[in-house]
Amino acid sequence: MTTLSFSEQDVAHLTEKDIETLAERLETDSYKSAFDCLKDWHLLRAVAFQRPELAEPYYYLLDMEAYDES
Repeated sequence: MTTLSFSEQDVAHLTEKDIETLAERLETDSYKSAFDCLKDWHLLRAVAFQRPELAEPYYYLLDMEAYDES
């Protein structure tokens, strides 16, 4: 399975289809190594911070929970 290397500029050019494909890879979890999975996870996390409208349907894959710092 091929994973992606990315930069901030790359995140700006991702499409909805790219994110859907990324999420499908994360859901099936059929990676050769845990490091390949982490690369995809970090990419989805970067998208969630930089372009949240694309990652919103896949937040459950990130285990991001709201918390109160007070």
